[in-house]
Amino acid sequence: MELKQLQAAIEGILFAAGDPVPVERICLALEQDRDTVNSVCQNLADEYRYDRRGIRLVRLENSWQMCSAPEYADVIRQALESRKPPKLSQPALEVLAIVAYFQPVTRAYVEQVRGVDSSYTVGLLLERGLICEAGRLNVPGRPMQFRTTKDFLRAFGLSSLEELPELPSSTQEGVQMTLELEDAVERLQRQEQEGPAAGEVQPAQAQGEDGENP
Repeated sequence: MELKQLQAAIEGILFAAGDPVPVERICLALEQDRDTVNSVCQNLADEYRYDRRGIRLVRLENSWQMCSAPEYADVIRQALESRKPPKLSQPALEVLAIVAYFQPVTRAYVEQVRGVDSSYTVGLLLERGLICEAGRLNVPGRPMQFRTTKDFLRAFGLSSLEELPELPSSTQEGVQMTLELEDAVERLQRQEQEGPAAGEVQPAQAQGEDGENP
């Protein structure tokens, strides 16, 4: 298959899918190796960005997704008559930061770090698809563990967890870790304020366990 055909086929697959498509699935469909598919996708992504197109091709760990360009988010929302999603609150960002940097973690671990009950916020982040269940810890009671999702990566404009802002080394215990997470939370807030690509949903606000809107 020629390069132009590969590009067209990949565009068609990603457009029709809407959601992230694993590289392996594209390879099987096109009978191409992983390096070739990743190379073609990256070239398309660079081309869209260079030409300032209204669409973007983004890499999410081992998957690729087609989405709208973030600079046209406002006009796209107006055209589709959808309201701008609200931002995450401080409590939700704190829980999200703890899960992101130390995953997989249990709810008890999150609450130990924050010093408050976090069951509502964990449930909200699960509902919004920013975190998901990641198996049970092999200790008495077998508590559920949580990790971040691809929706988390999209919401904060990350291709992988390796792009998270660096967290200073710490004892990872109690107050000390909470203090050092503050900087990470602020950086996540700045990334979130830049906004995801149009068509991607950010978590909605709701009353939380801290008396704030998560």
